[in-house]
Amino acid sequence: MGPRRQLLVAEACISMLVARVSLAIFPFRRVAKSFGVMVPPNDPRVLAYADGATEEQARTARMVSWAVRVSAPHMPFRSVCLQQAMAAHAMLKRRRIVSIMHFGAGKGEGKPIDAHAWLDAAGVKVTGYPVAPTLAELGCFV
Repeated sequence: MGPRRQLLVAEACISMLVARVSLAIFPFRRVAKSFGVMVPPNDPRVLAYADGATEEQARTARMVSWAVRVSAPHMPFRSVCLQQAMAAHAMLKRRRIVSIMHFGAGKGEGKPIDAHAWLDAAGVKVTGYPVAPTLAELGCFV
């Protein structure tokens, strides 16, 4: 792995740690302010998020996706979908790439409810995919 990829993996690890600590210290409502505005899934801003995205932005989104996916299993804590989406969102935001963070819920196996977060950017499925067909999308941050 070259130095550029190593730095990207280190950034992903730090971003997931920051997400984990933020969620442990602050209420979700406060943390969510950095995600943008919560809108319903059928909001026009959600449907048009990838409009105008360049191939370079899509390539960067794929690299961020890779770094988060590779790093998550090796964190000293369980890095769940929300922390991964938050980390990728922060990494893309630093690169001025617009992303959409989706939230959904549904009936879980062995538990009353299953919640999930996933992230899209520049037409790329960044984190949290595949999304289970039993989940209903509740809202998005744009």
